[in-house]
Amino acid sequence: MAAFDELVGLVYNELRRLAQARLRDEPEGHTLQATALVHEAYVRLVDLDQMELVDGRHFFAVAGRVMRQVLVDHARRKRSDKRGGDATRLPLDDVLEVASSRAANVDVLDLDIALEELAAVDERMARVVELKYFAGLTLEETAEVLHVSHATVERDWAVAKAWLFRRLSVGQA
Repeated sequence: MAAFDELVGLVYNELRRLAQARLRDEPEGHTLQATALVHEAYVRLVDLDQMELVDGRHFFAVAGRVMRQVLVDHARRKRSDKRGGDATRLPLDDVLEVASSRAANVDVLDLDIALEELAAVDERMARVVELKYFAGLTLEETAEVLHVSHATVERDWAVAKAWLFRRLSVGQA
C-alpha cells in the first residue's frame, strides 16, 4: 500500500492535468471539479486490492478507466437528481476531430453507452479510445499497453473515431 501511495504521489499532478483536460469545457455551473475527480479516482483505485500494476502506463490506463467511471456515475446521479435534466457534457474534439470550427460536445452517458456498444463490436478499439481520451496516453503508449503495433493502434483509432462520430451524431441534427 505504501508503494501505491508513493506512485499516486508521483503521478498526482499528471492525473490532475488529465482531469482538468476532461473538465475544461464543461458548462458553467458544472459541479465536479478536477480535484474531486482525481480524489474520487484515487479512492476507487485504492479499493482495487487485487490490482497488479505493471508500469506507469498501466497505472494511467487503469486510472483512465476509473476516471471514466467517476464521470459516468456523477452524470447519472446528476441526471437522476434533476429527473433527466442537465447531463454532463464532454468535449470530443480530441476524440472525433470533427471537421468544424466548434468542438463537438456529447453527453458523457451517451459516450459511455457508445463505448460499450463499440466494445461489443471490437473490444480493442474501445480500449484505444479509453486509453487515448480518458487516460491521455499517446498512440505509442497505447500500443505498448495493449501489446500491439503502433500501426494497429493508428488503424483502430481512425476506425473508432469514425464509428463514434457516426454513432454519436445520430439524433443531434
